[in-house]
Amino acid sequence: MAKESSFDVVSSVDMQEVDNAYQQAARELTQRYDLKQSNSTIEFSRKDETFTVTAPSEFVAGQVVDVLNGKLVKRGIELGALKWGELEPVTGAAVRRRTQLVQGIDKDTAKRISKDIRDLKLKCKATVEGDKLRVSSASRDTLQQVIAALKERDYGQPLQFTNYR
Repeated sequence: MAKESSFDVVSSVDMQEVDNAYQQAARELTQRYDLKQSNSTIEFSRKDETFTVTAPSEFVAGQVVDVLNGKLVKRGIELGALKWGELEPVTGAAVRRRTQLVQGIDKDTAKRISKDIRDLKLKCKATVEGDKLRVSSASRDTLQQVIAALKERDYGQPLQFTNYR
């Protein structure tokens, strides 16, 4: 009997790269001519995995978000891993915008992925293990087909395929 092959479907973000991108974006806010005197700030809470952008207006907040997004992309962080909230008024015309980093696959998304794998009608098995999904099959070709099918779909967060064996 052939040995079972498997891989894990996970959604994770390298926090060191996120921290590096945050440091670069904060430095650019103090050096860039159009943002230097704007009293804009970016705060990053590593514990809560959240960013908070504060700016004097919606337009400047959009520019600060663009700077942050640019630094994250350069560091290899997919922007789908950020869940941006709405603009909140602070004081006067100032606004604040928060974002949450998505780590792990929640139960509903895992069920959707598992259902999509079953709908492929391939000989493989998908099991939910905490915040990841393990897909196993006797055929490595089947696993490659599952990976290709999952890459084509959008689940609202970036997916990585790890522990392929």
